[in-house]
Amino acid sequence: MSEYMWGYLPTSGHTPDDDLTGYKVEATDGHIGKVDKHSNEVGSQYIVVDTGVWIFGKEVMLPAGTITSIDHEEREIFVSRTKDEIKASPEFDKDKHLGDPAYRDQLGGYYYGSGH
Repeated sequence: MSEYMWGYLPTSGHTPDDDLTGYKVEATDGHIGKVDKHSNEVGSQYIVVDTGVWIFGKEVMLPAGTITSIDHEEREIFVSRTKDEIKASPEFDKDKHLGDPAYRDQLGGYYYGSGH
């Protein structure tokens, strides 16, 4: 697994004070939604994306390590996964995402366990 899975890549353009709420999120093959919430906690950084009607209102949690770049001027975040990969990800569980290491391991295994 990537050493940056739960942290922003040094080249992403993220700084600790960034408020990414409302930023558009772009997969490698198109728009997937907007950031609903995010974490800047070291070792536990992620974004939660509200996919709107694209996946019928499903929210997805993406480890910060999937973020390749952030365009603050355009308020866009680019991630290194396809729409299909994100659509098939484990469902976001708002009750487990903070305190359940098994949930984070499952999510990390999904995004980084298949050759990423």
